[in-house]
Amino acid sequence: MAINKNHEFEELGGVKCAIVERNASKERVAFLKDLLEHNSFAVVVVPSPPPKAAAPPKPPPVTEGEPLPPQTSNPDKSGQAIEPQTTVPETFTIGVTNLAFNPTNAVFGRLLRTKDGHIVTQAYWYQKDPISHDDTPYYEQKI
Repeated sequence: MAINKNHEFEELGGVKCAIVERNASKERVAFLKDLLEHNSFAVVVVPSPPPKAAAPPKPPPVTEGEPLPPQTSNPDKSGQAIEPQTTVPETFTIGVTNLAFNPTNAVFGRLLRTKDGHIVTQAYWYQKDPISHDDTPYYEQKI
């Protein structure tokens, strides 16, 4: 059971894991997997379940003498209604087998290193900065 929202556990692929990130793209998975494996964590990646589809709204009851509501779906040539298809982006859930791992503590506790030996900063973790070049702790930075 999670202590708080930032320290979640789940079974991924039959292995109990600490959740690093949910609904991550393929590019994000590649980045985090490479970073975490470099820091000696065993990474488990599984596809995220598709989002729950909302139930279609019920049509209002039609009373006699009232015109029918407009049709919401476009019929094709055969007269069959065509429902619009929404594409769901493929996302993944990333976890590590070390149950003591917490991504927030790892970044702000300065526990992770890049391949070139620099400390992973928050900007580097969220891929806002391509190089982790700031070795000053966040609490010592000048505003």
